[in-house]
Amino acid sequence: MDRDTAEPTVEDMPGKRAEEWADFHHQFSAPSTYVYDFVWDFTAPAEGPFCTDVDGNVLLDFTSHVASAPLGYNNPKIMEKFEEFDLVDPLKIAGQDFYAAGGWPPEEPELPGPTQLMDRLTDLTSHYDLDTVFLSNSGAEAVENAIKISYAQGGRRAFTFDGAFHGRTLGALSLNRSKVNHRKGYPEIGGVVSVPYPSTEEDYREKWLTDGPGGNVVADKLDPEQGVIDPEEVAYLILEPVQGEGGYRVPHDGFIADLAAIRERFDVTVISDEIQAGMGRTGEMWGIDHLDLEPDVITSAKGLRAGATVANSDLFPKEKARLSSTWGAGKIVDSMQGVFTIDAIHEHDLLANATERGRQMTELLEDANLPNVTDVRGRGLMLAVEFDTKERREAVVKAALKRGLLVLGCGYKTLRLLPPLDVTEREIELAFDLFRASVEDVA
Repeated sequence: MDRDTAEPTVEDMPGKRAEEWADFHHQFSAPSTYVYDFVWDFTAPAEGPFCTDVDGNVLLDFTSHVASAPLGYNNPKIMEKFEEFDLVDPLKIAGQDFYAAGGWPPEEPELPGPTQLMDRLTDLTSHYDLDTVFLSNSGAEAVENAIKISYAQGGRRAFTFDGAFHGRTLGALSLNRSKVNHRKGYPEIGGVVSVPYPSTEEDYREKWLTDGPGGNVVADKLDPEQGVIDPEEVAYLILEPVQGEGGYRVPHDGFIADLAAIRERFDVTVISDEIQAGMGRTGEMWGIDHLDLEPDVITSAKGLRAGATVANSDLFPKEKARLSSTWGAGKIVDSMQGVFTIDAIHEHDLLANATERGRQMTELLEDANLPNVTDVRGRGLMLAVEFDTKERREAVVKAALKRGLLVLGCGYKTLRLLPPLDVTEREIELAFDLFRASVEDVA
């Protein structure tokens, strides 16, 4: 496949083979988050945002597997480096304290692994004085470990935000505030307080600011004289620097300034959940790099290809066996992918590309004045289009699929666009034309 000339080509979507494959799959698969019957044929041509399905349709994927494939499919920026690696067995070793070397010296071996991934991560977070990493299997585990190390410092209360999504394990679920079906019927961690996440001036003034002693809903609750929560009991505050599942909402600057003041005044541990917004997706390496707020913990996964909890060594428990994971820090291929992804972001200036191509798509969407679109927002290549109704959003997703453009919903009536970090000007224009036609068709 020639990425420079490839275009979406669709005969029928979903095709007969895709439907048959999905039906067979669901004979064994537990119900999960069903989107549509797109079946990628990984034996067929694919590169960057272009892939081929089992019916031979060529599609333009602007989901990046929900930011988990940051460079799309078979990207030479990564694949050419993998050519040096011959598969070995085992490809996973047990745990953080079993070590694997891909050559010598440990600082720069011929082939990188978990050790080098952690080295890269501490370099990427050194401006926040974060120097220690615990690797794990997923974003949910990264969040679990973040809240565990925060609770270990003392405190039994926590702050989360309306619209938040932090994962599917029980601890992370206790912090979710995006959809009721994520949490209903499951036991929860106690002491979690939910507060607004203002993204607009109206939200900031009406939902966040108060006439109370602290001037905002969190500071009021923590006020030593009139508050209802002892600051000493607060273990952490967790936020997404751009909300993902909650609708790609960008936080209001005043809200972030207030959180920084709360962190400083009450010494509250701040966890930045970078599972979706991190790894260059917003045009900075971390979503919180856009904000005037210093994190104490960063969690990463998806685009990193492995889960990671990054903090200062003082925050991690010194007692052995407080943190552990059989495959944590032990996935050789995943760690290698993570290193290659980080290196590609630097070598090919993909932060600048994410900023520029994100600006291009935003301007195209705004200038088009598309019918029934109520908002266009986001940062870098973490973009969202909000519609007047949920039904309209769902119809646009289906209409785009039939034209060969893969997109996903988020929030209640919002659609997200997540192209590869190295998406080109031509690919943005292709996707926009397909998206505009889909929106106009539905209208």
